[in-house]
Amino acid sequence: MLWIKAWHIIFMVTWFAGLFYLPRLFVYHAMSDDSISKERFKIMERKLFFGIMTPGAIFTIVFGMWLWQGYRFSGGWIHAKLSLVALLIIYHVYCGKLLFDFKHDRNQHSHVYYRWLNEVPVVMLIGIIFLVVLKPF
Repeated sequence: MLWIKAWHIIFMVTWFAGLFYLPRLFVYHAMSDDSISKERFKIMERKLFFGIMTPGAIFTIVFGMWLWQGYRFSGGWIHAKLSLVALLIIYHVYCGKLLFDFKHDRNQHSHVYYRWLNEVPVVMLIGIIFLVVLKPF
């Protein structure tokens, strides 16, 4: 079971790396004025989303479910953690929607919006780590 936990953590770190970096790319993309930069950001965002973030999310969830079945976690903390994971999945999908908007040159937000959006996964990560380590309820 420790191998499964290790893989879960590895893919979770991979997923979060993308969740932290993609909105930062959106900040720079929203600030760019020239077509060469915009095209470069489109490529970077697509590769990050589909090559790193999405596989990281899928494998995090797969290994997390495997862990849940093996350890039979119980208590309110696991429900709170799973609620935060569900919100992260929604955030991930929303980032995909924003990526699609940038791809088609339909961005409607300023760089400031993306700076704030970039803080969402930080709050989620802090909550998840505290719930898993402390199991407060």
